[in-house]
Amino acid sequence: MSETTEHLTEENAARTDGKPPRRHRLLLAGTVLLCAVLTVQLFRNGVLWFNMPSRKAYPVRGVDASHYQGQMDWQTIASQGISFAFLKATEGSGTVDDCFAENWENARAAGLSVGAYHFFSFDSAAETQADNYCAVVPECDDALPPVIDLEFYRSDNLPEPDEVRRNLRILLERMRSTYGKKPIIYTTRSCWSRYLADTDLDYTLWIRSIYTEPSNSYVPEWTFWQYNPRGMLDGYTGGEVLIDLNIFRGTEADFRKYAEGEE
Repeated sequence: MSETTEHLTEENAARTDGKPPRRHRLLLAGTVLLCAVLTVQLFRNGVLWFNMPSRKAYPVRGVDASHYQGQMDWQTIASQGISFAFLKATEGSGTVDDCFAENWENARAAGLSVGAYHFFSFDSAAETQADNYCAVVPECDDALPPVIDLEFYRSDNLPEPDEVRRNLRILLERMRSTYGKKPIIYTTRSCWSRYLADTDLDYTLWIRSIYTEPSNSYVPEWTFWQYNPRGMLDGYTGGEVLIDLNIFRGTEADFRKYAEGEE
């Protein structure tokens, strides 16, 4: 029997027992593996993400950024359908973001609505944290409200809720009295559950939810949503290649009213 005849006979035998030829199975397995590797890489690089909110439902898009993104070309950022930016200003009682002043000036010059956020520290007094923020962030009538970034940055020895709420109250009141606007709190679901649920703290919610759209079943009404912490845009060099992407809950007209201070 020739080699060709043997080969054909083996293929026919494979077909009669319901299985594809071995080389086809290997090709299929290789294709599945390649697709899995490419998918993981696309997620890692921010090209694909769990949440992809439609622009029809959420037309107002924004970013939050810090020195990690390096040099920012805000005109280019704005040209990609970005309407607002929250910039890291301060952290704790003594840290100031190296790029804040430049980002603040240039993002505003690019026509974006701009706000500044403070990374809340569990390890320093609220009064000195407020001093740090207010000494750095300008008082501008057309700026977005001040932001407190409240998230877990350590996994052990977490402070008690009453202590955090007391410090948050001091910061919220100081920010509102200084800037004349109700502050925003950025947080995660787990952090919200521990420190913010069932309180009378007066703030606007900016929620991080990277797998699903935020639901009112587990958080109250939210105004901003960080849906992708691994986005990619053109317009920044020399630092992190990924950037946080956010949406505003409402229409463009709603956002204009909010940005103008009409709560």
